[in-house]
Amino acid sequence: MASDRCPNNVGKQAWPELLGARVAVAVATIPRQNPNVRIDVRDEATANNPSLPAIFCDRITVWVRGGIVSRVPVIGF
Repeated sequence: MASDRCPNNVGKQAWPELLGARVAVAVATIPRQNPNVRIDVRDEATANNPSLPAIFCDRITVWVRGGIVSRVPVIGF
């Protein structure tokens, strides 16, 4: 769970409701609900390394395929 990985982060930490949404919606929604994070958008079709082993408590990677969010955005990855 995101709160286990980043216990000091205040604000919303996961966005399951954005799975299947357009990337523009995700990019607009996440900072409104947690302004303490930065967003990294990655296309699963072109990413060299689709899994990022490091945890960053100030980052959310929004994985997309064809402009649609393909994984639940969770803080830390």
